[in-house]
Amino acid sequence: MDQEAQLPQSFEELRELVLEKRQDLPKRIAQAAAYALDNPDEIAFGTAASIAASAGVQPSTLIRFAQHLGFDGFTSLQTVFRERLRERTTSYEDRLNALRGGASNNRTILDGFVAASLKSLESISRTVEDAALERAVSILAGAETIYIVARRRSYPIASYMAYALAKLNVRHQVLESATGLEPEILTFATPKDAAIAISFSPYASATLDHVAALASRKVPVVAITDSAFSPLAQSASTWFEIAEADCAGFRSLSATMALAITLSVAVAERRRDS
Repeated sequence: MDQEAQLPQSFEELRELVLEKRQDLPKRIAQAAAYALDNPDEIAFGTAASIAASAGVQPSTLIRFAQHLGFDGFTSLQTVFRERLRERTTSYEDRLNALRGGASNNRTILDGFVAASLKSLESISRTVEDAALERAVSILAGAETIYIVARRRSYPIASYMAYALAKLNVRHQVLESATGLEPEILTFATPKDAAIAISFSPYASATLDHVAALASRKVPVVAITDSAFSPLAQSASTWFEIAEADCAGFRSLSATMALAITLSVAVAERRRDS
């Protein structure tokens, strides 16, 4: 009974446990863990055979992965992923209904988002390491051009950074084009440049493609994402992990925006000093 109580009860708890153990995971189990965190929907409803085939491991590896985390089998582990899917895939109408079900009014909605934002900001202040900040600022400050890559929910961060860097006289390029010329724009990037990429699960495929292209051109990448197993983290020169708190399923970008402001101002300061 005590052992069951110690098992992860939510996807976030499971993710934290996997990240805590990642350095000690055998190679194949680490491969399964990376696939699980990157593809939680597939883990929730796939079969052991289909998931193993997609992850490139044996079905027995999935069982060992589950047992390594303390579960008695893979089916028990799937329960956590299914619960996560129920929480994360609710429609916006469902989320509004959840607010209404909580007897919410304008003030409680505001207080809920303020509380979530405070939690996110306290978390990033506690978890971001000085060494990671120094690496990121050094990479971006030394770049001839900073390429900014973000889509979907992360795009407001790209938009703000472009505005801030322009005001701070730092040369940059947001990787977007109404004519679909992003691949051509990427050909201008060289190892003398740098990129900052932002994406959270489910990761925007265009962002992943652009980051892979930049990495193949030896362009250093600073990534802001939500997991050590994120495809962005795998391609980045340095990266930050941010887990935004939510209010009734809605997530703000408070912590991400705070980090974006920090990097923009710190880069301008470093460039002015040099």
